[in-house]
Amino acid sequence: HHVGPGTARYLADHGATMVRVESETRPGVVRASGAFKDGKPGWNRSQFYADYNASKLGLALDLKKPEGLAVARRLIDWADVYLESFTPGSVDALGLGYASVSETNPSIVMVSTCLMGQTGPSAGLAGFGYHAAALAGFYEVTGWPDLPPDGPWFAYTDTIAPRFLTATLIAAIDHRRRTGEGQYIDAAQLETSLHFLAPEILDYQANATEVTRMGNRAPDAAPQGIYPCEGDDQWCAIAVETDEQWRALRTALGNPRWALAAELDHVDGRQAQHDAIDAHIADWTRPQTPREVMDALVAAGVPAGAVKRSSDLARDPQYVHRGFHHLLDHPEMGPTPYAGHQFRIRGHASGPRWPAPLLGQHSFEVMSELLDMSEAEIARVVAAGAMS
Repeated sequence: HHVGPGTARYLADHGATMVRVESETRPGVVRASGAFKDGKPGWNRSQFYADYNASKLGLALDLKKPEGLAVARRLIDWADVYLESFTPGSVDALGLGYASVSETNPSIVMVSTCLMGQTGPSAGLAGFGYHAAALAGFYEVTGWPDLPPDGPWFAYTDTIAPRFLTATLIAAIDHRRRTGEGQYIDAAQLETSLHFLAPEILDYQANATEVTRMGNRAPDAAPQGIYPCEGDDQWCAIAVETDEQWRALRTALGNPRWALAAELDHVDGRQAQHDAIDAHIADWTRPQTPREVMDALVAAGVPAGAVKRSSDLARDPQYVHRGFHHLLDHPEMGPTPYAGHQFRIRGHASGPRWPAPLLGQHSFEVMSELLDMSEAEIARVVAAGAMS
């Protein structure tokens, strides 16, 4: 529910004509998820949905009706790229699988994305990125040793997979431009994210080390943690990775007596006294704002970062300078900030180009202008109730 839309948004933002197909009977699940504009739920009020679907045209089609399915087939025959994230086997049952669509559109690049891939004993496992993240092992290593697994916030694999899938998709488009040949890409979200655990997997294979939860600490560096700062629920992350950085931290703290103990000069000694060191550092950070802690430590050569909320990011001077957030006027939500991209292309204004579509907002436009359907043809689709 994010991987396909997030991948497609990259292309849409940079100039591709992308059509998001939904139905009132099967709307994008994220439409029903917050955060909602002004806290009022509604199909067209989720900014969570909107951020993944900017720069797209919205077409409402009921694929359970033959008339709706016929329009979908016409759209696929028109398209260069076709992404779907149904449960494996669903598009084949609809007659919209790769074997079928490549007969009429041989150069199409089709992407199927699901949790576990299109084949194998786990292919039928439906779910969200939370489930793929748990199966991959992210939940076992995230959280605190004395508490149950507390996985990375958000449907974690959904944030990783689009980055790799977009690159794969662009490679397939490049291949088609050179050879005329289409492609079918089977993207398993578990597989696209699993390499983020490569060090832990290798450590297990090579050394039989079973990695588990360590909170915010690291197995080979200390001290590391998230430390309380002035204000309500305000924090700063500090990550000492070398003995040199430890000396820099010690200096920034004013060389207190506790920090001068010889056993703390090396990482093993600091690991052994991590709890006590954390308590001392927290005493130092508590009266300061996160920004003050970060600025003082970074200036001293210690890796540190203020922990930010989304509202902080909206005001972040670096983001403001780079023009990361785009204020777009949505038909129902009004002017709303949309995330931009983490890269710039010289001479090219990447998107988002316009706000996310209302459910079915561009249905007539897509059918008449992109698919060259006549008014009579469109009227038959409407009369059949296939445009809802």
